[in-house]
Amino acid sequence: MALRTLRLFGDDILYKKSKPVRNFDAKLHDLLEDMWDTIYEYDGIGLAAVQVGTLRRIVLLRLPENDDNPEEECYELLNPEILETEGESLHDGEACLSVPGKAGKVLRPDRIKISACDRDGEAFEVEFEDTLATVLSHELDHLDGVLFLDKAESVWDRKPEDEERESSQSKSNPSKSSKGKKR
Repeated sequence: MALRTLRLFGDDILYKKSKPVRNFDAKLHDLLEDMWDTIYEYDGIGLAAVQVGTLRRIVLLRLPENDDNPEEECYELLNPEILETEGESLHDGEACLSVPGKAGKVLRPDRIKISACDRDGEAFEVEFEDTLATVLSHELDHLDGVLFLDKAESVWDRKPEDEERESSQSKSNPSKSSKGKKR
């Protein structure tokens, strides 16, 4: 597949509302594979289709393997809709592939339950907590044309060593097979 160009802060498309996926076909599958290639290339943990210039309601999530998470988790969420949320926490250091060099403090839900479709159009429900709930909330904002900068209580410049440390912690790249509703 291919890398997609990341759309960066200032690009008007990032402020537009994404439309539902209607066609679950080979073209969609190609887009999803390109998005996976892109998220790994940029060491991301979340990516919305709008960030690669496609106004469709698609979110990818990945939680890399680490000491607290023995196996990487990857999810494809098409047409996600929030069913319920629980709790809120202020997350310090939220960042975004489309806003390089910046971080912020953002209030996010502790738990999110959603309905979504997989790449073949099959509906399912899934619940996320902690880090994945934060990342999902961030990516759902992208689908509605909202950047974390718009919600942040404070924003600051990220230090290059912070970005390098985070990058080295998320370098794994799993096989392309899905596990249930995970990728």
